[in-house]
Amino acid sequence: MDRLLPLLSFLLLALAVSHAAVPPQVYWHSVLPNTPMPSAITDLLTSRTLGHKQQMIVELSVAGNKDYNSAATETQLHAYPNVAVFFFLEKDLHQGDKMTLHFTKTTSATFLPRTAANSIPFSSAKLPQILNYFSIQPNSIEAEAIKETLLECEEPAAKGEKKYCATSLESMVEFSTSSLGTHNVLAVSTTVRKEETPKQQYTITTGGVQRMAGDELVACHAETYAYAVFYCHLTKSTKAYKVKMVGNDGTAVEAVAVCHTDTAGWNPKHLAFQMLNVKPGTVPICHFMPQGQVVWSRRS
Repeated sequence: MDRLLPLLSFLLLALAVSHAAVPPQVYWHSVLPNTPMPSAITDLLTSRTLGHKQQMIVELSVAGNKDYNSAATETQLHAYPNVAVFFFLEKDLHQGDKMTLHFTKTTSATFLPRTAANSIPFSSAKLPQILNYFSIQPNSIEAEAIKETLLECEEPAAKGEKKYCATSLESMVEFSTSSLGTHNVLAVSTTVRKEETPKQQYTITTGGVQRMAGDELVACHAETYAYAVFYCHLTKSTKAYKVKMVGNDGTAVEAVAVCHTDTAGWNPKHLAFQMLNVKPGTVPICHFMPQGQVVWSRRS
């Protein structure tokens, strides 16, 4: 806890300095007056900690829902039944269908005001300065997580995609709306009406599957970092659905499912193909977005 105090002090100072700036909720509603703020964003506006980094690293790396060029590792193959993200076929996304899922919620760091975020180096070449800035030990779990995030953000975009690592709410909104070419957008995230839920069977409710508009989406994935950072990428040949489900214990879930309709270029040994026993380019591959991530689409 002691090593987090300098960071917490900085965050509180940044918030105080930005007091005169436009509050995040006011900014959002001024730029996106017809777009309700998703729970993944509202949660970040009240978070004040680095979060459970080790848990978040495991969930994101095992899920593998951003990197389609990589083959599944032995760790992923053995761990995927126990993580929040797994792959399924689009044909299984209908009223009454049942899936065994485990929705987990991690605590993320807070958004910094854009002026504060822009004043801090964000480059793997500046890693020592970044760690020193936040008083993070070089050999710690936090340091490794920051290094991995920076390297991922610096990788070139996949063919046919645009990517950007948003270090503030404003930069996320600007990238998403400019990529989609409109401010008339929908922003959604998976919402679970309970703080903690067990791994259990969920049933898609009557009228519970709603297709979002278009075949271009911006998906923003929460990264592990000293403050809120989202890996956002514009994807084509995709469909998104809002899916209402209820668990065996009565937990109501409004989940976001993304289906990739062109998987011909994916690694044939990707986790999805090994889970579903299908070949690249044959059928749409879908996955639910974990809590804390945001999918953007044009409004219909």
